Amino acid sequence: MKLEYSSSLNGASYLLFELKQVVKLKKLGLSNEEIRKKVVEDNVFQFANPSRIKRTLPSIMRRLDRIDDVLASFMLEESIGTSKIINLYAIMKTDQLFFEFMDEIIKEKIQNNNYLLEKKDINVFFTAKSEQSKKVASWSDINIEKLKRAYMQVLYESGMLRDRHSKELNRLIIDEQIKNHLIHIGDSKFIKAMGN
Repeated sequence: MKLEYSSSLNGASYLLFELKQVVKLKKLGLSNEEIRKKVVEDNVFQFANPSRIKRTLPSIMRRLDRIDDVLASFMLEESIGTSKIINLYAIMKTDQLFFEFMDEIIKEKIQNNNYLLEKKDINVFFTAKSEQSKKVASWSDINIEKLKRAYMQVLYESGMLRDRHSKELNRLIIDEQIKNHLIHIGDSKFIKAMGN
């Protein structure tokens, strides 16, 4: 099933802590509806502004639905690096445009040992997508600028960018257990998109 292009990363970019909280609740046996209710009522995400919960929760729940029991266990029991990779995978699984960015720009660069992500790379990507998609073409310049920043934020927080200001990419070290599991469930394209 091909996802629609979306700019939802603007309101819900990385959110690793929040995803881990809902994964814990799922592992406790709560239904999605019970998780939603608990997150809102108990302010599980510890947001100062309740409207932020309503903005981010749909994206987090979509990511949760893409994480099977095996990945959920890895996320809760393994290192923070493992959690970051699973979150990056869940973002790609729920955001077609971001997946294409990873697959067409990041994978290509890492495969060619070109670790410099320049502004023009991102601009060329969004220009091409707005030529291919009426939906992307309809987005305002402000929306697209915010989305570019959100993409950079995801790359930085997942460990793919060396630091917030450099444009130098890192090759992620992905645990063999995760690699093998994603291959087993037919999701090897996401490992490749991360440059592995």
